[in-house]
Amino acid sequence: MPDGRQSGVTLSILVPVRNTMGVTTVRWSMHPRRALALFLPSVVLATALCGLVYVVAQNGLRTGANDPQEQLARDAATRLDGGAAPATVIGSTTVDVAADLAPFIIVHDATGNVLATDGVLDGKAPMLPDGVLASATQTGRDAVTWQPRTGVRVATITVPWNGGTVTSGRSLRLVEDRESALELIVAAAWIATVLALAVACTVAGWLWPQPSGSGTRPAA
Repeated sequence: MPDGRQSGVTLSILVPVRNTMGVTTVRWSMHPRRALALFLPSVVLATALCGLVYVVAQNGLRTGANDPQEQLARDAATRLDGGAAPATVIGSTTVDVAADLAPFIIVHDATGNVLATDGVLDGKAPMLPDGVLASATQTGRDAVTWQPRTGVRVATITVPWNGGTVTSGRSLRLVEDRESALELIVAAAWIATVLALAVACTVAGWLWPQPSGSGTRPAA
């Protein structure tokens, strides 16, 4: 007769085990529900850990993308405050913002007019989003990621100087390529972890011992 204490699908192997009291039959059972109960929280934890790794690594990549612009803008502002001419703080080579990966500098006066720049977009100086120059003047720094046109994304740092503001920016294309590679790595690691957990939880479901109801018989 079916045992009313058991529920669900169970695959069992009966193994006799000898001890001091005699021989006890131990049932090694595969309980799908038990394996699933082990698997689900493990997958949730693995997903959370993979997500945390991605967020930390992506934040490191994105924050590091601002470092060259920060240095260039602050150094240029220091030189301008020391009396340097705007044309002397920019690079000697023109940077095509849409195509080049090199950083560029834009020097504005207090009214927002461009005094000097080594960056060009569609043949003219890049136009920063509204409010960037005013924010930098009021707060001492403004960091913004903007898209001047389709397919072009730029990270800029703007700082004030005595006569206006200095902006340094560069294309995010290289950083975004690295972010895409990071997404693939984390996704592959997550899939491998889930598969490994599925195997481990299935094995755990098989190896979980459960005494049978047959009791103990004397040793021969």
